[in-house]
This record gives sequence, C-alpha cells and structure tokens, in this order.
Amino acid sequence: MTNDEIRSFIENAIKENRVMLFMKGTPQQPACGFSMRASGALNALGVKYAALDVLPDPRIREELSGLSGWPTIPQLFVDGELVGGSDIVMEMFESGALAGARG
Repeated sequence: MTNDEIRSFIENAIKENRVMLFMKGTPQQPACGFSMRASGALNALGVKYAALDVLPDPRIREELSGLSGWPTIPQLFVDGELVGGSDIVMEMFESGALAGARG
C-alpha cells in the first residue's frame, strides 16, 4: 500500500464508523496501557466501536497523526471528529460524557 492508500483507508474508517479507535493492539489484546484504558472505558460503557491496530505498519501511525494533528496513540474519533487520546477518553468516562458515544 502507498501512503496515500493508507491515508484514504484511515479517512474511510473514520467516516464509516461512528466510533473509531486507533490503538496499539486490539480491544481483546491491547499492546499498551493507554490503549487498554481507552478500549476498556468504551467496553465498560457498552459502546459499539471499530478499532484498528496501528502496530503492523508504522505508516498507519504516521498518516493518522498527520491527518488528526494528534501525536500519540490511542486516538478516538466520534462522528468523524477527533475526541483525543487516553487521558481525554478517561476524563470523559469519569465525567459521564463518554456515555453519549453509545448512540
């Protein structure tokens, strides 16, 4: 895949999924604590979401960060908009604001 194809794939994933989590690993097997907390918060609330592991190809992370302007992983998008990373997801989980992502 070219970088343009990767960026197009990421853009489509954000458009096609109301809640989209880019993370290290998978929700079933997170590869870092930050990704584990973000997916855990969504799972605890019963949010239906899609997830993409950024680890198989470093270009996924590069293109994602170029697109979002956010340097770290995980990155959560809701309704096509970047919500933020793990800290913001946890703040929203604790305040109850993340519950709105259920739809």
